[in-house]
Amino acid sequence: MRRGHGGFSLVELLVVLAVLGLVMAGALGLLEAGMRSYALGAARTEAQQAARVALERIARELRQAGYDPAGVGTAAIVEAEPTRLTFQVDANGNGVIDATRERITYLVRNDGVLRRDAGAGAQPIVDGVRRLEFAYVDRAGLPTADPTAVRAVRIRIETGRARAAGPPGTAPGVIMETEVALRNDVP
Repeated sequence: MRRGHGGFSLVELLVVLAVLGLVMAGALGLLEAGMRSYALGAARTEAQQAARVALERIARELRQAGYDPAGVGTAAIVEAEPTRLTFQVDANGNGVIDATRERITYLVRNDGVLRRDAGAGAQPIVDGVRRLEFAYVDRAGLPTADPTAVRAVRIRIETGRARAAGPPGTAPGVIMETEVALRNDVP
Protein backbone atom coordinates (compact mmCIF):
# COMPACT_ATOMS: atom_id res chain seq x y z
CA MET A 1 0.00 0.00 0.00
CA ARG A 2 1.27 3.46 -0.91
CA ARG A 3 1.20 6.34 1.42
CA GLY A 4 -0.64 9.45 0.54
CA HIS A 5 1.47 12.55 0.19
CA GLY A 6 4.97 11.30 1.09
CA GLY A 7 5.30 13.15 4.45
CA PHE A 8 7.56 12.31 7.39
CA SER A 9 6.47 10.68 10.59
CA LEU A 10 7.20 12.22 13.99
CA VAL A 11 9.74 9.48 14.75
CA GLU A 12 11.68 10.17 11.53
CA LEU A 13 11.72 13.89 12.27
CA LEU A 14 13.03 13.32 15.82
CA VAL A 15 15.79 11.00 14.56
CA VAL A 16 16.92 13.58 11.99
CA LEU A 17 16.93 16.35 14.62
CA ALA A 18 18.99 14.20 17.02
CA VAL A 19 21.57 13.39 14.32
CA LEU A 20 21.71 17.04 13.26
CA GLY A 21 22.21 18.06 16.92
CA LEU A 22 25.16 15.68 17.27
CA VAL A 23 26.78 16.95 14.06
CA MET A 24 26.32 20.58 15.16
CA ALA A 25 27.76 19.84 18.64
CA GLY A 26 30.84 18.28 17.01
CA ALA A 27 31.25 21.22 14.67
CA LEU A 28 30.91 23.68 17.55
CA GLY A 29 33.53 21.76 19.53
CA LEU A 30 35.96 21.94 16.59
CA LEU A 31 35.30 25.65 16.17
CA GLU A 32 35.91 26.33 19.85
CA ALA A 33 39.16 24.32 19.82
CA GLY A 34 40.32 26.24 16.75
CA MET A 35 39.53 29.60 18.34
CA ARG A 36 41.37 28.60 21.53
CA SER A 37 44.38 27.49 19.50
CA TYR A 38 44.39 30.75 17.54
CA ALA A 39 44.19 32.82 20.73
CA LEU A 40 47.09 30.90 22.29
CA GLY A 41 49.20 31.36 19.16
CA ALA A 42 48.43 35.06 19.01
CA ALA A 43 49.30 35.47 22.71
CA ARG A 44 52.59 33.61 22.25
CA THR A 45 53.47 35.74 19.23
CA GLU A 46 52.72 38.90 21.22
CA ALA A 47 54.87 37.66 24.10
CA GLN A 48 57.77 36.85 21.74
CA GLN A 49 57.55 40.25 20.08
CA ALA A 50 57.45 42.03 23.44
CA ALA A 51 60.54 40.16 24.64
CA ARG A 52 62.36 40.84 21.37
CA VAL A 53 61.57 44.57 21.50
CA ALA A 54 62.69 44.82 25.12
CA LEU A 55 65.97 42.96 24.60
CA GLU A 56 66.81 44.90 21.44
CA ARG A 57 66.18 48.27 23.06
CA ILE A 58 68.13 47.52 26.23
CA ALA A 59 71.04 45.95 24.31
CA ARG A 60 71.27 48.83 21.82
CA GLU A 61 71.48 51.46 24.55
CA LEU A 62 73.70 49.35 26.80
CA ARG A 63 76.28 49.03 24.02
CA GLN A 64 76.67 52.82 24.20
CA ALA A 65 77.12 52.82 27.99
CA GLY A 66 80.23 54.69 29.06
CA TYR A 67 80.53 56.59 25.77
CA ASP A 68 82.68 59.59 26.60
CA PRO A 69 84.04 61.56 23.64
CA ALA A 70 85.56 64.16 26.01
CA GLY A 71 87.74 61.44 27.62
CA VAL A 72 86.96 62.33 31.25
CA GLY A 73 86.43 58.68 32.26
CA THR A 74 82.65 58.34 32.47
CA ALA A 75 81.62 55.20 34.36
CA ALA A 76 79.44 52.98 32.20
CA ILE A 77 77.36 51.20 34.87
CA VAL A 78 75.99 53.16 37.83
CA GLU A 79 73.76 50.52 39.49
CA ALA A 80 74.24 46.79 39.00
CA GLU A 81 71.25 45.19 40.72
CA PRO A 82 69.59 41.87 39.78
CA THR A 83 66.31 43.54 38.73
CA ARG A 84 67.44 47.07 37.91
CA LEU A 85 70.13 48.41 35.61
CA THR A 86 71.34 52.01 35.53
CA PHE A 87 74.02 53.14 33.10
CA GLN A 88 75.16 56.42 31.59
CA VAL A 89 76.41 57.78 28.33
CA ASP A 90 77.73 61.25 27.43
CA ALA A 91 75.55 61.55 24.32
CA ASN A 92 76.24 65.23 23.65
CA GLY A 93 80.01 64.93 24.22
CA ASN A 94 80.33 67.81 26.69
CA GLY A 95 82.11 65.75 29.38
CA VAL A 96 79.21 66.07 31.84
CA ILE A 97 76.51 63.47 32.42
CA ASP A 98 73.07 65.06 32.36
CA ALA A 99 70.89 63.02 34.74
CA THR A 100 67.75 63.98 32.83
CA ARG A 101 68.87 62.56 29.48
CA GLU A 102 72.15 60.68 29.80
CA ARG A 103 71.55 58.39 32.81
CA ILE A 104 69.22 55.51 31.89
CA THR A 105 67.52 53.02 34.20
CA TYR A 106 65.59 49.91 33.16
CA LEU A 107 63.27 48.24 35.67
CA VAL A 108 59.98 46.35 36.01
CA ARG A 109 57.54 47.37 38.69
CA ASN A 110 54.76 45.23 40.15
CA ASP A 111 52.43 46.14 37.27
CA GLY A 112 54.42 43.99 34.80
CA VAL A 113 55.52 46.95 32.67
CA LEU A 114 59.16 47.32 31.61
CA ARG A 115 60.05 50.95 32.14
CA ARG A 116 62.89 53.14 30.92
CA ASP A 117 63.76 56.11 33.09
CA ALA A 118 66.11 58.67 31.58
CA GLY A 119 65.49 61.35 34.21
CA ALA A 120 62.03 62.46 33.12
CA GLY A 121 60.09 59.65 34.80
CA ALA A 122 59.81 55.96 34.09
CA GLN A 123 58.25 55.63 30.63
CA PRO A 124 56.61 52.30 29.67
CA ILE A 125 58.38 50.25 27.01
CA VAL A 126 56.76 46.78 27.07
CA ASP A 127 53.73 45.45 28.91
CA GLY A 128 53.26 41.88 30.13
CA VAL A 129 56.73 41.36 31.61
CA ARG A 130 56.71 38.62 34.23
CA ARG A 131 60.38 38.83 35.15
CA LEU A 132 63.46 40.86 34.20
CA GLU A 133 66.87 39.77 35.47
CA PHE A 134 70.35 41.20 35.01
CA ALA A 135 73.60 39.35 35.71
CA TYR A 136 76.89 41.20 35.57
CA VAL A 137 80.23 39.79 34.44
CA ASP A 138 83.74 41.17 34.96
CA ARG A 139 86.73 41.09 32.60
CA ALA A 140 87.59 37.49 33.62
CA GLY A 141 84.04 36.31 32.90
CA LEU A 142 83.15 35.92 36.57
CA PRO A 143 79.96 37.25 38.18
CA THR A 144 80.33 40.62 39.87
CA ALA A 145 78.15 43.09 41.77
CA ASP A 146 80.67 45.95 41.53
CA PRO A 147 79.39 48.44 38.90
CA THR A 148 82.93 49.59 38.09
CA ALA A 149 84.06 46.02 37.29
CA VAL A 150 81.20 45.17 34.91
CA ARG A 151 82.32 44.38 31.35
CA ALA A 152 79.23 42.48 30.15
CA VAL A 153 75.60 42.23 31.16
CA ARG A 154 73.40 39.15 30.78
CA ILE A 155 69.77 40.09 30.32
CA ARG A 156 66.96 37.58 30.82
CA ILE A 157 63.33 38.54 30.27
CA GLU A 158 60.14 36.55 30.62
CA THR A 159 57.02 37.94 28.99
CA GLY A 160 53.43 36.81 28.58
CA ARG A 161 50.12 37.87 30.00
CA ALA A 162 48.23 35.76 32.50
CA ARG A 163 45.02 34.33 31.09
CA ALA A 164 41.81 35.11 32.92
CA ALA A 165 40.19 31.80 31.99
CA GLY A 166 41.59 28.33 31.72
CA PRO A 167 43.64 26.10 33.96
CA PRO A 168 46.59 27.64 35.83
CA GLY A 169 49.89 27.54 34.03
CA THR A 170 48.38 27.58 30.54
CA ALA A 171 49.21 31.19 29.79
CA PRO A 172 51.81 31.34 27.03
CA GLY A 173 55.09 32.71 28.25
CA VAL A 174 58.36 33.40 26.48
CA ILE A 175 61.83 33.55 27.99
CA MET A 176 64.61 35.22 26.03
CA GLU A 177 68.10 36.17 27.03
CA THR A 178 71.19 37.79 25.62
CA GLU A 179 74.60 38.96 26.75
CA VAL A 180 75.82 42.46 25.92
CA ALA A 181 79.50 43.34 26.09
CA LEU A 182 80.22 46.95 26.95
CA ARG A 183 81.91 48.56 23.97
CA ASN A 184 83.21 51.62 25.80
CA ASP A 185 85.25 49.66 28.31
CA VAL A 186 87.18 51.80 30.81
CA PRO A 187 90.52 50.08 31.57
